[in-house]
Amino acid sequence: MITKKIDHIGIAVRDASARLSLYRDFLGISDIHVEELPQRGIKVYMIKVGESKIELLEPMSEQSEISKFLESKGEGIHHIAFTVEGINQAVDLAKKYGLQALSDSPKPGAGNTRVLFLHPKTTGGVLVELVEGIH
Repeated sequence: MITKKIDHIGIAVRDASARLSLYRDFLGISDIHVEELPQRGIKVYMIKVGESKIELLEPMSEQSEISKFLESKGEGIHHIAFTVEGINQAVDLAKKYGLQALSDSPKPGAGNTRVLFLHPKTTGGVLVELVEGIH
């Protein structure tokens, strides 16, 4: 697996429309892509800033992937994501280095990507996302 760059920082929000003003109006960023991921129960707002992105994660239901996070921790930084090549190797590579993947294989992500998360208990308290694909 090869790590290319920081892809994005994910931020959990209850209502993205209330948070977009900071990025769109105050910071003047207009490159914002919105996508629903019903299989994961989230709506994502990818805000492109130079080569990286900020990803606002909004729950589509109370059973979404981020609802529990919002309930226990409130709004805020959820994860940091890295663009990688060779994501299929990541699960075995994680085990080799004592890291715990949150799934047995990559899942569909926003922008026609595949993603794999590493448990924060094994990464120093940071939820790490690996992202592969064009988005």
